[in-house]
Amino acid sequence: MLQNLDYPFDGEELIQKYRSIKRELLGKQGQFENRRIAILGGSTTDNVRKMLDLFLLKHGIRADFYESEFAQYWKDAMFGTPELTAFKPNVIFIHTSNRNITLYPESGDDVDAIDGLLAAEYEKFSSMWIKLAGDYSCPIIQNNFEYPYYRLMGNKDASDRSGRVNFITRLNLKFAEFAQTHENFFISDINWISADYGLERWSEPFYWHMYKYALSLPAIPYLAHNVANIIKSIYGKNKKAFALDLDNTLWGGVVGDDGAEGLEIGQETSLGQAFAEFQAYIKAHKKLGIILNVISKNEEANALAGLSRPDNALKIDDFVVIKANWEPKSENLIQLADGLTLLPESFVFVDDNPAEREIVRQQIPGVAAPELEKAEKYIQMIDRNGWFEVTNFSNDDIKRAEMYKSNAERSAGQSRFTDYKDYLLSLEMTAEIKPFSPMYMSRIAQLTNKSNQFNLTTKRFTQNEITDAANDGRNITLYGKLIDKFGDNGVVSVTIGELDEALCHIRLWLMSCRVLKRDMEFAMMDELVRLALERGVKEVRGYYYPTAKNAIVRDFYGEQGFEKISEDTDGNAVWRLDISEGYANKQNVIKVNAEEN
Repeated sequence: MLQNLDYPFDGEELIQKYRSIKRELLGKQGQFENRRIAILGGSTTDNVRKMLDLFLLKHGIRADFYESEFAQYWKDAMFGTPELTAFKPNVIFIHTSNRNITLYPESGDDVDAIDGLLAAEYEKFSSMWIKLAGDYSCPIIQNNFEYPYYRLMGNKDASDRSGRVNFITRLNLKFAEFAQTHENFFISDINWISADYGLERWSEPFYWHMYKYALSLPAIPYLAHNVANIIKSIYGKNKKAFALDLDNTLWGGVVGDDGAEGLEIGQETSLGQAFAEFQAYIKAHKKLGIILNVISKNEEANALAGLSRPDNALKIDDFVVIKANWEPKSENLIQLADGLTLLPESFVFVDDNPAEREIVRQQIPGVAAPELEKAEKYIQMIDRNGWFEVTNFSNDDIKRAEMYKSNAERSAGQSRFTDYKDYLLSLEMTAEIKPFSPMYMSRIAQLTNKSNQFNLTTKRFTQNEITDAANDGRNITLYGKLIDKFGDNGVVSVTIGELDEALCHIRLWLMSCRVLKRDMEFAMMDELVRLALERGVKEVRGYYYPTAKNAIVRDFYGEQGFEKISEDTDGNAVWRLDISEGYANKQNVIKVNAEEN
């Protein structure tokens, strides 16, 4: 039944089976992150909430909801309610539609009058966003506007300033400009979704007049899925990598049978054009930091020959790892994930063979394996599922594929050394470990929401909360940036220590697994203790809260020389390190803040 939550959706069936699907989701998932979602609606929102509930559960987020009364979104935002204040939302979703626009122009209005209406309508919304951001310091998601389901002036409605289509287009652009200049503000693009779904079906007036739904009942899951994608991206639940088949997936034909010269790819045939477009679509993900890999049942020489065709958009160098062999693809994917220090569920497995997809789904729960039928629809089936939704985007994201490729080179280099310390020294590592800086606030917040394995306390922070932590004099905050001879790994570690007289409580400690076992964790601890000693601290306390994904750091504090002082039946542990008589640095293979020495 959970396959019903993959695109395309049967909206009415999802709504009818809400309770049974929710029970199944709660039964299958191991652990959930709990979030509080406020829905401020300009129309009826009960089924919007139910569908959002399902999609968030699928992403491992269990939500509590606040819903405004019908059409009270602006009042709740601007004047508040005791219930909303007490609710303390983690995310606010403003579900409005073109039916909530109150100041439309009319035929004959002059340009100044129309521009005034536009400014007034925009001011109504932007003042609300600013008020909410100030009151709740949490991400805000705002629908833009779908087009009207009729055009009073026909085609001229789009070009004439008094046309509603023109007015909505301009208003949507102003919303977009606000999103470009304000952190933690995101647009739910119902203008695009309604067009993709079909505006006539989306805006079926019956549902408004009968139930005060701003969109048709079958369309609600498409809206909720879109909003859930934004929320799961904010909280680091995006997929991170592709695992791609080759034959009849990236090209037409079987390279082992047809030879590289016999494959369908390129402009000569309609099918070849479809595969070429699909390759270009996949390649574009590299610019978003998505890691491209191949898993193919093939002789390696044949796979490389196919990838070497000059008319491929994807080249051999575009892939971080190419696994071409005859082992089960599920085993190859697990090995691939392990080699890249990613969780298997971080992957989207793309294969035209339904049997291979089903085996991977059964063997590796959480891996996405989209249904693929016709090559012309491959892009749509991947794109509409929203696995790579972009909310925050940094230079580290752009460089991620190169970072992982460099990691593969480091691993290859390790095999030439018999002494691991000699290997680490050969990397010529330098680290920048300093207090949180405005330059890196976005990346630091992103890491807190994306890091699951090397994350001891599993706390998640918005960018505003990271800024507050940096400005709080009780805290020692540190980010760690690691560079070696293969390249810049970017910001890879984050720590927050809260001072309580002579105690330092480690409230946050996380690190990207791509730098695991490079002594960066020891370098971070050395710097944290150095700063703590300067502040008169005599004891550091560390906390470990187990999840389904962070078992690799269960003994982290023991390896750092801490003593375990308590552990409950759930595995939550407290560790202490006495530094009252000094502290000996743990690492000597990384040059830390070398420019200051």
